[in-house]
Amino acid sequence: MSEHSPAPPGESRSRDIPRVNAGAGLGFARWFSRAVIAAERLAPLILPLAIIVCLYAILSWFGFFRAVPDGVRIGTGVLLAVAAIAALWPLRHLALPVERDVDHRLERENRLLHRPITTQDDRLARDDDPFARALWKAHQDNIAKGLGRVDPVRARTTLPARDPWALRALVPLLLVTAFAYSFAPDGGRLTDVARSHAAEIVVPARVDVWITPPAYTSIAPIFLTSELNADKTAFTVPEGSGITVRIAGGTGGETVSFPGPDAPIAAEAGAQGEARAFAATVDADGALEIADGEETLGAWSIKMTEDHAPEIGFAPEEPFERAANGTMTLRYVATDDYRVSAARVLIELADPDAEGARPLYDAPELPLTLPRRNAEDGAAQTMRDLTEHPWAGARVRLTLQAEDDLGQTGQSAARTLVLPGRPFSNALARALIEQRRNLALDANRQDEIVDLLDVLMLYPEETINNASHFLGMTTARTRLADARNDDQLRAVVDYLWEVARQIEDGGLTDAERRLRQAQQALQDALENGASEEEIARLMDELRDAMNEFMREFAERAMNDPDLAQQMPEANGQELDRQTLDEMMDQIEEMARSGAREQAMDMLRQLENMMNNLQMARPNQQGDGESQAQQQMNELGEILREQQQLMDETFRQNRQGQQQPGEGQMGQQQQQPGEGQQGQQPGQGQMGQNGQGGQQGQPGQQGQGLQGLAPGQQALQDRLDQFLDGLRGMGINPGDDFGEAGRAMGEAGEALGGNEGEQALAEQGNALDALRRGAGDMMQQMQQQAQNGQAGSMEPGGNRNGEDRDPLGRPQRSSGPDFGESVDIPDEIDVRRAREILEAIRERLGNALSPQLEREYLERLLELR
Repeated sequence: MSEHSPAPPGESRSRDIPRVNAGAGLGFARWFSRAVIAAERLAPLILPLAIIVCLYAILSWFGFFRAVPDGVRIGTGVLLAVAAIAALWPLRHLALPVERDVDHRLERENRLLHRPITTQDDRLARDDDPFARALWKAHQDNIAKGLGRVDPVRARTTLPARDPWALRALVPLLLVTAFAYSFAPDGGRLTDVARSHAAEIVVPARVDVWITPPAYTSIAPIFLTSELNADKTAFTVPEGSGITVRIAGGTGGETVSFPGPDAPIAAEAGAQGEARAFAATVDADGALEIADGEETLGAWSIKMTEDHAPEIGFAPEEPFERAANGTMTLRYVATDDYRVSAARVLIELADPDAEGARPLYDAPELPLTLPRRNAEDGAAQTMRDLTEHPWAGARVRLTLQAEDDLGQTGQSAARTLVLPGRPFSNALARALIEQRRNLALDANRQDEIVDLLDVLMLYPEETINNASHFLGMTTARTRLADARNDDQLRAVVDYLWEVARQIEDGGLTDAERRLRQAQQALQDALENGASEEEIARLMDELRDAMNEFMREFAERAMNDPDLAQQMPEANGQELDRQTLDEMMDQIEEMARSGAREQAMDMLRQLENMMNNLQMARPNQQGDGESQAQQQMNELGEILREQQQLMDETFRQNRQGQQQPGEGQMGQQQQQPGEGQQGQQPGQGQMGQNGQGGQQGQPGQQGQGLQGLAPGQQALQDRLDQFLDGLRGMGINPGDDFGEAGRAMGEAGEALGGNEGEQALAEQGNALDALRRGAGDMMQQMQQQAQNGQAGSMEPGGNRNGEDRDPLGRPQRSSGPDFGESVDIPDEIDVRRAREILEAIRERLGNALSPQLEREYLERLLELR
């Protein structure tokens, strides 16, 4: 029953309840009220079933049936199904409302008096009386007129009374949450209860296969499954390449085999869906196959390129060279399929050991410098100073050994030579070094060497001029006689070296040792690709060591008149700090710009110069050599002045093209030949000083190209005088010098006719012919020197005295130095190399660069 107060007939009790008329409005009220009453009766009966269905959806969407074993899954499903069937049992008591129930409910809800709705449906008990029917009809109409509007009934439920804590609200909340979770990767589906959790949907396998060649081959990885290689089934890779297979998804039962089906590759067992990796190394030809049961996911044929052992051998020409101070230069050729990782010299004594010999020292270790990576012929050279090793001066067999990155080795044929040692000019020092070597090779000769030292000191007043030297020998003799084990004997060997070196050259040894260490440290840094900061630090150490060495060498020269006469000049040029500083600056600049191979070449040249300077001796050249030297100096001056004249011709010709018709008014052209002939040593023998000076004067009065013609004519006359001097020495000038004179004459005529281009061409021809003639003249002079001298040098001997000055540079008598000994990059090459290096470093500093690109750029930097 409604709790609202009665309302008068014809008025509504609430604004929110729809109003209906007695006609069509009453029919809608009846229909709506019937549905409400049916829902009220059905809700308590259907609620248990709804709760069971919601619980099933919640469990399914939360993935419960996927996570539990099959037994729990099936048991839970059956339990929920039985509960759902049991929840249907109360529905048997469901009674749907009839019309009279609806009408009575409407009358009670709307507080209608005299049952106006049910009256409309009532019928007379007797329908045979017309008056009664008319009266009943009038009564119904009168009731209907007073009915007005009828409000539908409101739904009433007993759920609040049954669930006073409102726990029913948890069910829809959990249902919405579970539905949202079902879209997560671990979410479930409503059908999970009918499917075994072990029968998951298999994700198609994604297979990635790539082969990574060894790093030393500098070959990029090969992606077999990339789109570029989709149509290829055969690949050729180097030996030692790594195969990597990555499988994502699939059934988890995929297998990988190499080099054949009977050689499976093991991998760590991974759960279904996780990526699995397989790895193998290519050490033979074979087939790489990936299969899932009977299904083949991929198959490729892998052909291996065998990595052969490296080859190494002595250079075919001049494999050995010895500097004046005993430093040995070893030239060789080492090649490999990809690169030589290490090389060394195996040294053993050539002469058989005495029976029962007990050597104190092992063979010296001599690692070799590796060839350049871009060297096609594999040629390389190593300069090492083994003069301090006790084996120096002994006959040895040298065998070159090279090793590649796989550990394979190759050896050369053995060569026998005398291991270069430091040359000692003092007889007493030489005797001590010889006994030092004998003791190092056989400690059993201890008593014999003691006796020999006694003999050397038998008459000290005649053989030993310095008391300190005698004291040192006495100390060495006593220590040798008292030595009781090999360590003490080795200490005596070291002490004999110090005594002999002190006798030979006094206190220069510390500076010399520091200079050698600085040179070796810088060479090692260049070979190993050290950083620019490390190179700069080592260059500073080399400069300090060089300054200290030159200072002590100058002090030594002050006490040695012969050495003092030779020290100031080398190759006709004064040896000073500026010259050495310029060479070291060039070395540092080339190292910083990336031209490290050229820097190493120049460092070796500097080292060779210093080695020869350390062993400098007074010049013993005769008159014939002096005359040849003068002629070479004269030819060098002619070449230099011809080059200057060619440069001036080029400048004048360019000015004439830029400013046609303009003269060089008021400008006197200083000719290259002016005033030079009277200053050259070679002119003294020809007696043409005055003539040369007069020939240079006309060039000063001319203008433009015509003003250069007299200077060109003066150079041609000077060349004729030079050729006369060669004929006087018994040297045939040859056709090249004649061609040079002809080209000079034609160049002079072209200058007189203002033909700049023609003059430049002829001047270039003259320079080329002069250089060719210089080479021919050098060969004739060397032939004359060989005919006048006898003797030979065994491998490892000194090859430096005949054609090198004290600094190791070519002598003037060996021909002019055209700068071909070291290929120095010009300024443009250096700048370009520096820009390339900066671009590479900038690209490497970009964190967004792909990894493959970064690895490629790093390999480029390693080639420096």
